[in-house]
Amino acid sequence: MDYSLDQYQKDSRKTAIYPEIGDKIIYPTLGLAGETGEVVDKIKKIFRDKKGVISDEDKDSIKKELGDVLWYLSQITTELGLNLSEVAKGNIDKLMARMENNTLQGSGDNR
Repeated sequence: MDYSLDQYQKDSRKTAIYPEIGDKIIYPTLGLAGETGEVVDKIKKIFRDKKGVISDEDKDSIKKELGDVLWYLSQITTELGLNLSEVAKGNIDKLMARMENNTLQGSGDNR
């Protein structure tokens, strides 16, 4: 199935109902942190309890959590007036430049 990031962003926006808690970027940012933690926790438990063996059931469960991460990322992107495709393209351009400059490893934003 070919489904563009920008179409996902548009479709997901229809389900964006936030509580009234200050600036509209707060809720999806907090949600992104929480859902990211859920992905991390699932993977941690796989290594703790299953010696790192990832089952199809684990993959399905992680995929659902990654979908939640994508939803919150999409809402933050929308709140900033950006498109997911431009965020993705900017990121890959940055990484390719780092690869060409042999600076993929290391630290700092401006490598």
